[in-house]
Amino acid sequence: MKVTLKVAGMTCQHCVRAVTGAIQALDPGARVAVDLPSGTVAVDSTLPAAQLAAAVVEEGYQVGG
Repeated sequence: MKVTLKVAGMTCQHCVRAVTGAIQALDPGARVAVDLPSGTVAVDSTLPAAQLAAAVVEEGYQVGG
C-alpha cells in the first residue's frame, strides 16, 4: 500500500536517513522516498499508515495532515 506522510522538521540528509531507517526497521522491504523541499515521505509498505507515522514520530518528527 502506498502512503504519503507530511512530516515537519526534516531539513537534511541525516533526517532522510533517520526517517527511512525508522520505517525500514519495521518493514525492511518498504520503499521510502523523502522529499525535503515539500516535507513529504512517500512509502510503499505492507504496514498501516498509522504504524508508519508512529515510527516517524518516535524519531522526533511531527506527522500531520
